[in-house]
Amino acid sequence: MHIVVLGAGVIGVTTAYYLSELGHEVTIIDQSQEVASGASGGNGGQLSYSFTDAMASPALLSKMPRIMAGLDPAFHVCPAINPQYLHWSLAFLGQCTSRNHRENTTAILKLALKSRQLMTELRERTGFDFNWRRAGKLVLQGTGAAMSEARETCALKRQHGCDARVISIEEAKEIEPAVAKLSNNYAGAVYSESDEVGDTLAFSTQLAQWLQTNRNTNVSLGTSVRKLVVRQGKLAAVETDQGSLQPDAVVVCLGALSNRLLDPLGIKTNIYPMRGYSVTLPSLHTSNTVSITDLNSKTVFSRLGDSVRIAGFADFVGYRTGKDTDRVRTLLQTAQATAPAIADYTSKDIAEWGGFRPMTPDSRPLLGPSMIKGVHLNTGHGMLGWTLACVSGHDVAQGIQA
Repeated sequence: MHIVVLGAGVIGVTTAYYLSELGHEVTIIDQSQEVASGASGGNGGQLSYSFTDAMASPALLSKMPRIMAGLDPAFHVCPAINPQYLHWSLAFLGQCTSRNHRENTTAILKLALKSRQLMTELRERTGFDFNWRRAGKLVLQGTGAAMSEARETCALKRQHGCDARVISIEEAKEIEPAVAKLSNNYAGAVYSESDEVGDTLAFSTQLAQWLQTNRNTNVSLGTSVRKLVVRQGKLAAVETDQGSLQPDAVVVCLGALSNRLLDPLGIKTNIYPMRGYSVTLPSLHTSNTVSITDLNSKTVFSRLGDSVRIAGFADFVGYRTGKDTDRVRTLLQTAQATAPAIADYTSKDIAEWGGFRPMTPDSRPLLGPSMIKGVHLNTGHGMLGWTLACVSGHDVAQGIQA
């Protein structure tokens, strides 16, 4: 079969890999001139297989008044008020129950643990160097209430083979000495030894090149998709600004931009863009080796080779990017106040990034066939696209094969 993959981010190229494994002819199309130039390009770098907690939760619901009042610097809420936002918001609030949070977190965890094994197999097969490392991860908890909630979540995750466990802040300092130099007070932490890190951009770029060399995959960059042509409930063509294709199937891996192509077809994904940011700085001898997440500030610190990737925030601003400079500055100020010794903040060698994470109300990705024959979905991964890339690409490819 000839299958077109729309999107050359980490989800798209990984999907193409698994399709090629099954013997399909694959064409990847992306409007950008480079691979992984969107949400994949500068994310936190963490392969968070043990930390799959759904965003909608009773704990977040209790913080909503403070967030909406603009008193939480980790969130910025100024959306375009339209039916898409209202529909998503109501669905999200409906997911903020203990039962839904538990079910959603468990479902994503099962995907993540499978993705970890698939990533191991892919690395062994291709031999890529993308600063992959089994780093482990510490999630620092600010309050006793957060610790109690963490104990319940860890007990749930252990039932499914996850190694996340609650530890004291003193134990966290022994595991990662950089924690001792953080300025905030913490009640404790959750630690997973098996979590990993890797440079998503390097991975995606190398995988796209490998596919072109080893699988004759066509990667068509700088190509815009105008529409999917459907006749009698079945995919007929993919119209682009470079011409029309008539593939046997298409996989939509367009993240937060998926709605623009799918809505005209009546495929309702209920995806909303959540903007996040990152900065990448040179490391120091005092930098962390274990990944660190400061839960209160929604900030992560990942060591990628000789650099430290600092990422965070959750902004609901529609598709606007006008505040990126201010938000990156706030992220840097927050990081420097929290972890003054973790990176070289004086360096001029700094890379900045902003990207839209495709959020579903329940934080679960949309995987598999749509209501239209030949149109398949691999989108809606939220903040876990890098973590879930292998399993979602694998499972969607297997579904097409069937």
